[in-house]
Amino acid sequence: MSALTDDTLPITPRAMRDEMVAFALMAVLLAVVPLTGIYPFFVMQALCFALLACAFNLLVGYGGLLSFGHAMFLGTAGYVSAHALKVWALPPELGIIIGTAAACGLAVITGYISIRRQGIYFSMITLALSQLLYFIYLQAPFTHGEDGIQGVPQGHLFGVFDLSKPTVLYYVVLAGFLAGFLLIYRTINSPFGEVLKSIRENEPRAISLGYKTDQYKLLAFILSGTLAGFAGSLKVFVAQNASLTDVHWSMSGEIVLMTLVGGLGTIFGPVVGAFIIIAMQQYLAGYGQWVTVIQGVIFVACVLTFRRGIIGEIARLLRRSL
Repeated sequence: MSALTDDTLPITPRAMRDEMVAFALMAVLLAVVPLTGIYPFFVMQALCFALLACAFNLLVGYGGLLSFGHAMFLGTAGYVSAHALKVWALPPELGIIIGTAAACGLAVITGYISIRRQGIYFSMITLALSQLLYFIYLQAPFTHGEDGIQGVPQGHLFGVFDLSKPTVLYYVVLAGFLAGFLLIYRTINSPFGEVLKSIRENEPRAISLGYKTDQYKLLAFILSGTLAGFAGSLKVFVAQNASLTDVHWSMSGEIVLMTLVGGLGTIFGPVVGAFIIIAMQQYLAGYGQWVTVIQGVIFVACVLTFRRGIIGEIARLLRRSL
């Protein structure tokens, strides 16, 4: 896993300054999107998946734990938020909180079950748990089976912001994405994040130094699952529905694809990867099932030519030129 990442080098003050400049530039570019005439639904959807991919990257890129079941957090939060908004008629802020809390609770349970296993065994357990939830949601009355929960009301956030207005909804989603991104960035560059990286690189060595690695990995799993659920709750307001698609194993595969294409173990890589994959789905929809084939070709090309992902390769080239 570490061969595909770039954080084996120490994070210098200059590198952190450059990352903050890049973050500010990204925030400004995203803030002016409504003024450019770009279809806002596409960008909002991409922002939700970018946050989801960043949450996944926190677990696999910095913790070395490859989960094949992260879609269960996205879908669970989406179903709970949609049900709370439509059936319980709760305000948007409570719908987001309840959906995110449901994903957090699920992460605690699934993490406790799976975190004691390593490698492919951990990945297979997360996949099995995700598929188990998929069949539960398929049969559960409140999810409405294959029809899903449709026509979710958007409402007024804090009683003030009308989320039915595309521009208002866009900036709310953008604020949620930036807040989640900064939380992940702060976690990665904290003492907790440094220990997590050391566990990824050499877990026996971390254990010999006195760290309780299972606890660190469990906390990383819970944080990753909670942020993935937060992305799922935001996505409900964008799509106005919750469906089985968000819980299916193929969604977990797309999350992995976004992270690898953008750059595993890089802070901005999952954002770039998410925008690329969502743009392909949006603008190549006319090709039908061939979109999957095209994604596969791009994935193979990236693995063969950009082993570190797009952002990882750009960072490597910049380091060589300096």
